[in-house]
Amino acid sequence: MIRGALWLVQAVGEGNTFTKEEVREAFPGVAQADRRIRDLRSYGWVIHTNTEDASLTAEDQRFVKAGAAVWDPVARRAAAPGKTITAKQIQAVLARDDYMCTVCGIGSAEAYLDDSNQTAVLSVTRRALVRSDGREEEHLVTECKRCRAGGGRAACADETLAEIKGLDPADQRRLVRWAERGRRGSTALERAWNSYRRLPAATQAEVLRTLDS
Repeated sequence: MIRGALWLVQAVGEGNTFTKEEVREAFPGVAQADRRIRDLRSYGWVIHTNTEDASLTAEDQRFVKAGAAVWDPVARRAAAPGKTITAKQIQAVLARDDYMCTVCGIGSAEAYLDDSNQTAVLSVTRRALVRSDGREEEHLVTECKRCRAGGGRAACADETLAEIKGLDPADQRRLVRWAERGRRGSTALERAWNSYRRLPAATQAEVLRTLDS
């Protein structure tokens, strides 16, 4: 894993692509070298496949962003994955969060508005939230891979304040509630849309016929 991280940083570079064949050539005789590269994701490294980036082929991967410096024993231990989140927990959290990213609100497999080549992949992660008394508590939340990696277009304070002031009072109060609890909420319309999207195609058509009538 350490050799793989150094190879990505030194030979590939952030933002560039590489193939599985190139991984095999870079690490001759190393069993499951590709899996060792994938293991870096558990340490905050962002590596996209064609699942997250439609511009990639099945053979390609994109090194998006480096994570923890795994070649440093101290940094590696600090970033080591915590206790495994069970499949039952994952399903419960996804359902609780309406199968939407609690940061940006995108649904699973939806394309990002600012990059139609990328579709959202949701995962359940641990996040430390600060309570009103200043104590930290760890919560499980649903996030898309881009928000988890800190991706997306950066915003400035003036621009953000201007957008908030442009909201009607009810939406401003809703945004304050989101900020206080450290996670985005969802509207009834968004929940209905995500529920509709998870239906089989035939059932979606039946629902639309019912609504049209």
